Amino acid sequence: MTEIRTTDGTIALFNLHAQIESLELRAARGLLTSRWRVELVDRLTLRGQILGRVADYERAAALAEQLASQTPTDGLAFLGRARTRALLHRFEEALTDLDVAERLGWGSPEVAAERAAIFQAVGRYDEAMALRLAAVRRRADFESLWALASLHAERGEIAAAERLFSESRGKFRGVSPFGLAQLDFQQGHMWQEQGDLGRARGWLTAASSRLPGYAHAEGHLAEVEAALGEREVAIERLTRLASVSDDPDYATQLARVLGQVGRLEEAVAWRARAEVRYGELVARHPAAFADHSAEFWLTVGGDPHRALGFARQNFAVRQTPRAYALLSRAILACGGGPAA
Repeated sequence: MTEIRTTDGTIALFNLHAQIESLELRAARGLLTSRWRVELVDRLTLRGQILGRVADYERAAALAEQLASQTPTDGLAFLGRARTRALLHRFEEALTDLDVAERLGWGSPEVAAERAAIFQAVGRYDEAMALRLAAVRRRADFESLWALASLHAERGEIAAAERLFSESRGKFRGVSPFGLAQLDFQQGHMWQEQGDLGRARGWLTAASSRLPGYAHAEGHLAEVEAALGEREVAIERLTRLASVSDDPDYATQLARVLGQVGRLEEAVAWRARAEVRYGELVARHPAAFADHSAEFWLTVGGDPHRALGFARQNFAVRQTPRAYALLSRAILACGGGPAA
């Protein structure tokens, strides 16, 4: 791994908190233009992605909905709303917003990038690939190469993905640690999916070191540690995560690993916490949490028939290999009976 110097991750997160607080205060006083309101939406989304804060996603989505309704002729407002709708897996509505943004004259490359991300998320890989390749031909920079690498990784085209991850890293010209940490995470996740736990650990550790508190990296690193037999290390990491994040995925992981080491009373407590939280989130954002809810009920939740319902719901929205695998696992767990 080539070391690239960036702003210290702790300082960068402190600055992000401060920027959001300042923008929120100005928004409350009605002092933000549409562009800065979209900037607030994007920064809230970034913080949610880094720290595992569902509340930030919800706040960003509410602001984006409000802005689009108040400024119906501003293409940027619809682009911002499309991003938050896609984040919550409201993909068809997000694509409609992108069409509106384009009609209102917003920049085609940015709209194309968001459309490609949605196509990739729902398994329309050929359409996503055409858009990703066009973006690289237009400008082969850090973002476009990273996006293309992530698509190859999701398609299981590992050699191409690895080459493009490296090319993307070589094009990095900024000082913020956020993009590089996310790139490291995606590369680590790719190797985790391939079963190469050594390489996965290296990249996930790099992401976590570059950006302390990066929830996705920490969570997947804990999965790798548990798979390598380092369960107490994984428990310590997951306990820290589950205590500060409102995403129940970490409580689910923690309950599973605690159960594996025989700490059953603690496992039951964390399982109960995850169940309550998934119930709340599925009620508000059914599409966004169907997949993780299915995973919960397949594992520590112990109800494969309930898992099957969520897996079907997820597959109706996203025809990806991962969604298919989840549905297949749920069917097998139900024993292939009438419910399956």
